[in-house]
Amino acid sequence: MARTDKSAAIAELKELFESSSAVLVTEYRGLTVEQMKTLRRSMGQDAVYTVAKNTLARIAAKNAGVEGLDDALTGPTALAFVTGDIASAAKAMKNFAKDHPALIMKAGVLEGNILGAEDVKKLADLESREVLLAKAAGVLKASLFQAAYVINAPASKLVRTVDALRAKQEEAVA
Repeated sequence: MARTDKSAAIAELKELFESSSAVLVTEYRGLTVEQMKTLRRSMGQDAVYTVAKNTLARIAAKNAGVEGLDDALTGPTALAFVTGDIASAAKAMKNFAKDHPALIMKAGVLEGNILGAEDVKKLADLESREVLLAKAAGVLKASLFQAAYVINAPASKLVRTVDALRAKQEEAVA
């Protein structure tokens, strides 16, 4: 690889490191090109999955301010740069790895924090952003319903009391 090509590759990787909310480091040894294409498609538009030379990836990560990935950048390495929902990308990788055990999760970076392989697998077990937002909306709706009930309770009690007094007065008159 010529020096200018290396510089261009480092600049591209640095840009990906800086623009991504998360980076997943994997080992792809034993996967075919067709399987890699399938993995890329399964991750969707929110992730870029690319094979990178370890030395160039180390330099780009260092230039982007990402420290601690040196141990994971050994052997055949591919990086998933996630700009969207990390749980979806991690889940796609986990599901792909079930069918293709050659894909090995090595590490990850989430908002500047280094994650181990187990941490990345835990991220894959999270529900998607949409599901979590729906659950949060359900909790808020239930809280609002309870608040409305508490606010309406005195007025409702007053109406029942007045109605009971009216009925008692009607009985007394009759």
